[in-house]
Amino acid sequence: MKTTNHDLLPEKANMKDPVYKLIELTGTSTASIEDAVDKAIKRAHKTIKNLCWFQVVETRGNIEKGRVHHWQVTIKVGFAVKD
Repeated sequence: MKTTNHDLLPEKANMKDPVYKLIELTGTSTASIEDAVDKAIKRAHKTIKNLCWFQVVETRGNIEKGRVHHWQVTIKVGFAVKD
């Protein structure tokens, strides 16, 4: 089998082990926990590329007149660090 210059280049398969960075965000919403998470992710997406996953770290909220008034959800968001 003949070897070419192309055969000597690193394959993309060898470069599929990405490196990630984690940031912590707190989204807020008067509607729901899911809305608070969605707002945090949408805001991060405006300035951070390659968002990949999130993990809910803490959920808390405010109570007014015996009812949930405001949700605060802290999440860790992971994104791939590119070359």
